[in-house]
Amino acid sequence: MINEPSVDVMIRKLGTEEEPISRYALCTVAAKRARQIIETEKNAGITDSMGKDKELLSACKDIADGKVVIAKD
Repeated sequence: MINEPSVDVMIRKLGTEEEPISRYALCTVAAKRARQIIETEKNAGITDSMGKDKELLSACKDIADGKVVIAKD
């Protein structure tokens, strides 16, 4: 279970006060970002994962830091 960053912080970062995103949308964005991280590491030839965060945690940190935004169609 990921406690930091909190779900509420990530929802605020991705949504707005008027239109907060749903938890489902947050899960979708986090999963997509985690897959991007996995693909980038795979293409770079990184196989050693000792001492680094799991991909989903890295994705959540990126969302909380404001590095990830969602585009509405």
